[in-house]
Amino acid sequence: MLLRVAGLDTKGFWQDEAITVYTIKRGFGGMLRTVVDHETTPPLYYVVAWAWAKVFGYGEVGLRSLSTLAGVAAVPISYLAAKELVSRRAGLVTALLVAVNPLLVWYGQEARSYALLVPLSALTLLLFARALHAPAGRLGRETTWWALASAATIATHHFALFLVLPELLWLLRARGRARPLTVAAAVLLAVSAADLVLAAAQRSTAGVDWIAETPLPNRIVAIPGSFLIGFESPSPLLVAAVAAACAAVALWLAAARTRPAERQGAALAFALAVAVVAIPLVLALGGSDYVFYRNVLPALIPALVAFGAGFGAARAGMLGAAALGVLCVVSLGVVAVTRNLPKYRKEVWREVAAEIGPARGPRAIVITPRGPATVGLTLVYLPGTGSLAPQGAAVREIVIVAAPRRAPGASARPHIPRPASAPSSPVPGFHLTQRVENDKFTLLRYRSARPVVVVPPQLQPARIDTVEAAVLLQPR
Repeated sequence: MLLRVAGLDTKGFWQDEAITVYTIKRGFGGMLRTVVDHETTPPLYYVVAWAWAKVFGYGEVGLRSLSTLAGVAAVPISYLAAKELVSRRAGLVTALLVAVNPLLVWYGQEARSYALLVPLSALTLLLFARALHAPAGRLGRETTWWALASAATIATHHFALFLVLPELLWLLRARGRARPLTVAAAVLLAVSAADLVLAAAQRSTAGVDWIAETPLPNRIVAIPGSFLIGFESPSPLLVAAVAAACAAVALWLAAARTRPAERQGAALAFALAVAVVAIPLVLALGGSDYVFYRNVLPALIPALVAFGAGFGAARAGMLGAAALGVLCVVSLGVVAVTRNLPKYRKEVWREVAAEIGPARGPRAIVITPRGPATVGLTLVYLPGTGSLAPQGAAVREIVIVAAPRRAPGASARPHIPRPASAPSSPVPGFHLTQRVENDKFTLLRYRSARPVVVVPPQLQPARIDTVEAAVLLQPR
């Protein structure tokens, strides 16, 4: 729990979290419309966060505490799922792996739907295992609970379908067409159909074209690495290689050192994890490409159950203990090193807004990159700020900011653009009064003795970076 609670406020909201804040600050109906028009996930998380923020607030700690609670809940649920599928020892090890996993710690401190997706995915796995092993007299009850949890998981993220539907198919194969399973199948198919309709509507409005900016092979390779060591590991290739070796030892132990019943449970969990990744990969090859590491997050808990089965095998011996220890040390090291890094090492909008400071009069802000800047600043940290109108406005201050930027999917340290040694005034009559160049952003501040009307075409060339800038007007 401490891994997820500590440092909730050390990072400002990043772009996607700013969208969450914007979404849930609206009325309930407006919130639902915003989810359909501007989001790419179903509404359950936003419904819960909408109510949560009414009590705990819209700040970093208040809103992220919901994700922390969900992340903590994933630990005991994963223990129970692994215990039901494999063994008590596997459950204990799985709970440990879930607790220290860098990616799960990351999402346990982020105001997005992925935090809720993880415990719900673990819950469907637990209830699936119970329905699989339940006596005939309890099948109806266990199936009902599994169907409800599965529906909630689908209502949290579209890719939950790729975990729930394979579970349903396996239950039908293992338990036959019993009436409770038939009813559950009908309910889940109806929920799935509604989810696909919503996904199509969101695809036409919000769009996910940014995924294709990274080649598919790169995204496929990134999935196991992200699952094992998170996204912002130092020396990612070396750390990923060590973690991958430990995971390979776990899978070998699960296949060679477990009892038959344990081996069957571990194999089933790993097969479900593979299905969550393989199904969207097949769809991507067919032209519907949404493969991305956080989209296939429902695969992570089943994969960790398979690892837990290997590490927790009675005959795992010193090899299993050593590999488990190394993996936990690596995971804790990554968490410690990245705790204070901004999201993706480039989401620094809270720091930028603090440096810009309160406006004593209308001022223009030129900031790159355009999209994240517009979202991160205008929706949360500089309320009231909007695009500078084409006819311009009279201002006495111009602030030019360059935030860190790197290519989508890249793992290298982001580049922070710097200006020439003596940047000239963007508009006649303004002179440079402040220049900030730190490890988070670059900022130039210009002031004029009298108000001067400025228009976007004048200010766009003044950007520090080469990409298109957001040209904003902040009122007094």
